Amino acid sequence: MALLMKGNEAIAEAAIQAGCRLFYGYPITPSTEIPEYMAKKMKAVGGTYLQAESEVAAIYMVYGAGAVGERVMTGTSSPGFSLMQEGLSFLFAAEIPCVIIDVMRGGPGLGGLGPTQADYFQLTKGGGHGDYHAIVLAPSSVQEMVDLTKEAFDLADYYRNLVIIAVDGILGQMMEPVEFPPYEGRKLEPKTWAASGAEGRSKNNVISYYLTPEIGEKENSRWGAKMLRIKESEQRFVEYRMDDAEYAFVAFGTCARITETVVDMLREEGINVGLYRPITLWPFPEKGLSARINQIKGWMSIELSAGQMVDDVKLVVNGKAPVGFYGRQGGMTPEPEEVVAAFKAQLLGGVQG
Repeated sequence: MALLMKGNEAIAEAAIQAGCRLFYGYPITPSTEIPEYMAKKMKAVGGTYLQAESEVAAIYMVYGAGAVGERVMTGTSSPGFSLMQEGLSFLFAAEIPCVIIDVMRGGPGLGGLGPTQADYFQLTKGGGHGDYHAIVLAPSSVQEMVDLTKEAFDLADYYRNLVIIAVDGILGQMMEPVEFPPYEGRKLEPKTWAASGAEGRSKNNVISYYLTPEIGEKENSRWGAKMLRIKESEQRFVEYRMDDAEYAFVAFGTCARITETVVDMLREEGINVGLYRPITLWPFPEKGLSARINQIKGWMSIELSAGQMVDDVKLVVNGKAPVGFYGRQGGMTPEPEEVVAAFKAQLLGGVQG
């Protein structure tokens, strides 16, 4: 049975159904409905909701809960997400699985409450210190927010890695019909590494501190190998009208929904265009994009930012075709007609972005 739910609330319900029983967070618009929902629902399922005194405190509570093997989540928005960056680096180094929801809002600084996708660099390039990556999933509908949240907990446990759900403010606040089908998930090993008591076995240490350079390098190399496995195995994308496309847009989240309309509008004019939508922002789904390189005459990245994902598109295209860009900032979203005009000016007009 379908339910009409706001995106943030749907994420929270999906997390509970995925076995999350611990949520630590600090309310910040436009993600506040996530902790609100958890505050109402956690006790009924035998879980715990705790409002931390800050986002910094929240992420280290996540560290402690994840270290003992519990499924744990936090949710925040862009300024709060910035405050969590040190903790994210610690979580990665200790290989503690967890899920973080980032409902992106305008910036820099406090910015505004309007939607943005300008956390892309921070999400995908490792916002904290050191060589690391989180797995970053980017839904474009409330139903996909449900499905990816459930899967995020499995990915976190499977790889012992942090997983971030990247949601722009529109998706967090919009309401759509959603269903919560049973989720089988992937086969997971027992968490024998967790600091959950040492009766009958040796003690486990969940740490991220290595004073010996040789050990530090060895650990970094091991983490790097894990990142390569994730990059090889977890690239995900969706294509829209790409089979006969001569030009292609690249967009995620709300921008992808707008760009589907743009594709249909241009098709009505006889221009063969398509949409390549990344679902994983990291690992960026370069395999699928590379498979279209010889087919596409020009690419265009559509973003709610000054242009961030466009850099990854250019890296994959590697000069084999022009790459254009169109974005809106500060909480503004593009109208389809604006994107059509920018496409014609930059790609059909021969101007490379």
